[in-house]
Amino acid sequence: MFVGPVFTREAVTAPRRLKFYVSRGAYVAALLILLSTAWMVLTGTQTVRNLGDLARFGSAVFQLLAPLQLAVLVFFAALSAASAVSLEKDRRTLVLLLLTNLTNSELVLGKLLASIVNILAMLAAALPLFALLILFGGISADQIARTFAVTLASLLAAASLGSTLALWREKTFQTLAMTTLLLVFWLVLGEVVHAGVLGETWFGIPTETWGIGLSPWRAVIQASRPFAEPDPALGMIATPINLFLLVAGSLTVLLNAVAVGMVRVWNPSREARPATEEAAPESIWGLEGELAPSTLPAAATTESQPQDYRGTAKELVAAGTGFRQRTIGELAAEATLRRGRQARRSVVSGQEVKSRQVWDNPILWREIRTWAYGRKILIIRIAYLFLFAMAAASLYWMAQSNQAITRETGALALVPLFLLSLILVNAQAVTSLTSERDGRALDLVLVSDLTPKEIVFGKLGGVFYNTKEMVVLPLLLCVYLWYIGALGLENLVYLAGGLAVLYVFSAMLGIHAGMIYPNSRSAIGTSLGTVFFLFMGVAVCMRMMVAFSGSFQAQLQPFLAFMLGGGTGLYVALGARNPSAAIGVASFLCPFATFYAITSFFLNYTLGVFLVTAAAYGFTTAAMLVPAIYEFDVATGRTTIGEQ
Repeated sequence: MFVGPVFTREAVTAPRRLKFYVSRGAYVAALLILLSTAWMVLTGTQTVRNLGDLARFGSAVFQLLAPLQLAVLVFFAALSAASAVSLEKDRRTLVLLLLTNLTNSELVLGKLLASIVNILAMLAAALPLFALLILFGGISADQIARTFAVTLASLLAAASLGSTLALWREKTFQTLAMTTLLLVFWLVLGEVVHAGVLGETWFGIPTETWGIGLSPWRAVIQASRPFAEPDPALGMIATPINLFLLVAGSLTVLLNAVAVGMVRVWNPSREARPATEEAAPESIWGLEGELAPSTLPAAATTESQPQDYRGTAKELVAAGTGFRQRTIGELAAEATLRRGRQARRSVVSGQEVKSRQVWDNPILWREIRTWAYGRKILIIRIAYLFLFAMAAASLYWMAQSNQAITRETGALALVPLFLLSLILVNAQAVTSLTSERDGRALDLVLVSDLTPKEIVFGKLGGVFYNTKEMVVLPLLLCVYLWYIGALGLENLVYLAGGLAVLYVFSAMLGIHAGMIYPNSRSAIGTSLGTVFFLFMGVAVCMRMMVAFSGSFQAQLQPFLAFMLGGGTGLYVALGARNPSAAIGVASFLCPFATFYAITSFFLNYTLGVFLVTAAAYGFTTAAMLVPAIYEFDVATGRTTIGEQ
């Protein structure tokens, strides 16, 4: 095929996997459950009198499902493409592909399309369900065609972005974080342009039209409307939807052209190249060739038997450079030889060799004191600070212009930043384990004298240290809202406390997924997907409540199927591999607690929102944390429950 054997192999083997059919069936079933829930809400709280009511229902449901499908597929397309390439780099198999006679385009385009085969199949499977909505009335086939065209163009652009960044960056966390940040920036830029902040017209075209042409969110909302009215200022392009398709298509072509041209320049990365005696490569421990003097046994020489060597955690860390393809005994031997060379160089130069002092918990030391996640992590912090500055500027502008900061306007500025922060914390947590597993460092840690508490709490401490800006800055915005009087002190305590609980939950969720899933791509997808779906579930519930009824007490029964489905999905994600009663209770508790929190929020029972959120997600965090510490071997797959 025109994209080469990489895509051909995926296209042939994907239908043989069970999850290829399960994912499509689950996606369509979820949309059908949403449709059924909306119908039950409508008929349970209102009276359907005529065909006009049915048409209004069909239009309202379509305008709910179309943006939801866009958000889900764009997020998972970018995530799937980024993680697929990053996995190849972590396992060093991308270098093998570069050694073949594959052309750059076959490698880049083949890997891109192979990573989103499942996403494209889900989009195609949803088409019949959307076509059924025509029977209600209120929508046409043209609307469905436009929304699917916008969704397809958006997911291709998002996947191209994730694939290009993964080929460029050497660390999985960098790739996931930069992909998420750029996607959020894409959406924010469209909203800023659409609001006219950057001017009223560009090149004779209103910025409102440019906002639709630049933002996939605005484009899908426009596409779901009954008529696509041409804009005379666009000329041959005709409609803002066509402008967006042109922009998204151009972005896809540009990103893939850059990736095709630079794939063999960026790869293999510096750390994958052979080390010289003067400059060792940066290891996953971040030692960068600088080895700390250790107390390695004198018997650990080149003649040592690899299976006979077991060291302390500090010794293994000190011997960590270049360990990926070596046994433990070979590590000790190489560390001894390197110390000898350093000692000889120090004698000749007359300088004292400085060494690093590893802390009592080397896991925490490695997370905080080394370049464990690459040298370019500063770029991620700068990009996040830029988005934070935009959110802070919007709140400051509303305060200075004497505009009332209502619950709705404040949410528009804060909720995207909150969601972005939780996703970045979760990505940092899950990649802190998957990168070590793929780099063969996890086995090195497991044979040391580290206790499960030191490993788990060391990872959690490193997660919050490396994402401190993502945790502290949103809380500062909450304090600013209290300072200007837009938020009461009581509600500030509730908001900050609930957000802190969610941060701890996101971090522990990442650690939990990284431990129980042996496949890194599955771990990353499950962890980030769970956080994303929790927020999307909340947003969809709130949208349906507002759209169809104001009587929240009568909506429990219609939402039961939705909540039971969410609880089942959460249990499959968290406890299917290592089931426990606590995780089972937590999985079905969270959807019901979230529904109660949503209804309490609409009824202004802020204390109830805080207490239920803290109790439900705090208990879920404990349900993941306790097995990670006290059943560590089972959680990491080293043994099964029956072998204990």
